Amino acid sequence: MATNDVTLMHRVAPRPPGDAVNLRPTNKTALVAFLFLGVIWGSNFIFMKWAAQEISPAQIVLLRAIFGFLPVFFYALWQRALRWEHIRHAHHFVVMSLLATVIYYFAFAKGTALLPSSLAGLLSGAIPLFAFLCAWLFLREEHINVAKAAGIALGFSGVLLIARPWSVSDGIDVAGVAYMIAGSLSVGCSFVYARRFISPLKLPAAALVTYQIGVAMILLFVATPLDGIEAVFGDTRAWIGLVFGLGLCGTGFAYLAYYYIVANLGAVAASGVTYVPPVVALAIGAVLVGDDIHPLSYAAMILILSGVAVLQFGNRRIES
Repeated sequence: MATNDVTLMHRVAPRPPGDAVNLRPTNKTALVAFLFLGVIWGSNFIFMKWAAQEISPAQIVLLRAIFGFLPVFFYALWQRALRWEHIRHAHHFVVMSLLATVIYYFAFAKGTALLPSSLAGLLSGAIPLFAFLCAWLFLREEHINVAKAAGIALGFSGVLLIARPWSVSDGIDVAGVAYMIAGSLSVGCSFVYARRFISPLKLPAAALVTYQIGVAMILLFVATPLDGIEAVFGDTRAWIGLVFGLGLCGTGFAYLAYYYIVANLGAVAASGVTYVPPVVALAIGAVLVGDDIHPLSYAAMILILSGVAVLQFGNRRIES
């Protein structure tokens, strides 16, 4: 994710330079990319759920990184964005790969394995809340006003409704919720790190994404046990979802689509994609998978998305 506009999750990461996208598509094409991004990110959770029935979360993330790396790498080559001199920033790429790919993806894969995919998708909608908290803790220029405080309270009330720690009869795995929160915190910290250390480098967005996923792929390959990883290819649904849904589309093409939207519709419009994945994940779980959705989960979705909206409104108020 990228750019330095009104929404926190878009202000803490580097803005793609003007030449990051050479094409000049119509707004209609960019809207198609917007819809694609919301749907594919929302469907990531059912793909993770299917893959988790065959292989471990670490193996899921490794394969996701491998297949997600291919589109961004070839795109970066086409853009001539990769430079040997960038290697002097390798330590930053390692940190970003850990925060924004390895830990983030692993925690979400583990959380999705323990929770219904619909609830995991709902919890992912709270990422902007955790991103703001991380920025507030580590970036001095972030301040809390009444609107922001209300947004945080609304959003975390939704998270609490999903976890429902007061009721053991609902069968919600609290560990799964904790993993989703850990993943959100990790990617939230990555936004802060990107703002402090990556943005000043003024590197092309295509290069940054390529280095981030590429380094993550190497780290995962070294650290992940490969025993039994081939089992995912014994289930057609699982491997297609993993390779095409999570890897090529959910990681590789998703990053390209995001920068495409920012370049052609602007960062404010791109921030609206935040609201789509939780709704898509809930719809897939309820309609296509048959998840038993507790009525409180629908209320939780409204609270989380309302909290994000109020938080963004608070950011706009303070910057206007």
